[in-house]
Amino acid sequence: MKARPLTDNALPDARVSADLRYWEATWAGLGVTTAPRQAFDQLRQRYDEPHRAYHTREHLEHCLSLLAGARSQCEHPDEVALALWFHDAIYEPLRSGNEAASADWLVEVARTAGVAETSIARMHALVMATRHDAPVQRHDESILVDIDLAILGAAPERFDAYEAQIRREYRWAPGPIYKAGRARILQAFLDRPAIYVTAMFHRRFEQAARANIARSLARLQR
Repeated sequence: MKARPLTDNALPDARVSADLRYWEATWAGLGVTTAPRQAFDQLRQRYDEPHRAYHTREHLEHCLSLLAGARSQCEHPDEVALALWFHDAIYEPLRSGNEAASADWLVEVARTAGVAETSIARMHALVMATRHDAPVQRHDESILVDIDLAILGAAPERFDAYEAQIRREYRWAPGPIYKAGRARILQAFLDRPAIYVTAMFHRRFEQAARANIARSLARLQR
């Protein structure tokens, strides 16, 4: 089921309904006939937290829309979808371990819903892969991390807006400290032999991502 991006002029009820249909279809694909509604509501609240500027429902919807074009390449597409739902569920810029907390929450919800343990283990690994600090182990992890990093290869104006959103999420950090930390993160991506693991995302985003990152690094180093 293709995710439809939420728009500012969409009626709130329509937005909830579209998200809920996708949520229910994802759980059905995992063999769960009654999707956990409480977790759905809690996730929406999490992605709407006021300290978020980039890691919002807009980011989630963008990820799900990219997955729609890559589902045929996934080994377990509904596992990838649910991992995307949860991958930024816990997002506190002042703390470490957000991905682990998000993955653990997914495990708790999926186990309560009766999802198979093998599937739960794979989804936990999928969320943990979004730390982007180690080589991926499975093909589905490659697709998920490429989706999560797609913003790096966005059009220049969108990438620049993303960088501004990340700065707002770290508004508490003094300028020099933020610039140094952000530059380290971006340089690490630029130093990779390839930012994107899968051929599809590499063809689509690699060149633009490298240009965007180089431009951002130049600004940070001024």
